[in-house]
Amino acid sequence: MSEKKKQRPLSNCELCRNYVYNEEEDYYECEINLDEDEYVRFLQGDSSRCAYFDPDDEYKIVRHQM
Repeated sequence: MSEKKKQRPLSNCELCRNYVYNEEEDYYECEINLDEDEYVRFLQGDSSRCAYFDPDDEYKIVRHQM
């Protein structure tokens, strides 16, 4: 039996805190409410100019505490 694989996120989105896996729907999605033009660019894979890109840096708090 083959397991259903999770769809890989786009390269830049893969590093973004706003791009999360939806377990109920079994796919990745952007949590930001994009306007129509931004959404089209997102679907086309042109996420290199995303204004909402927020690096998912889990060590940010630790570095801040040092």
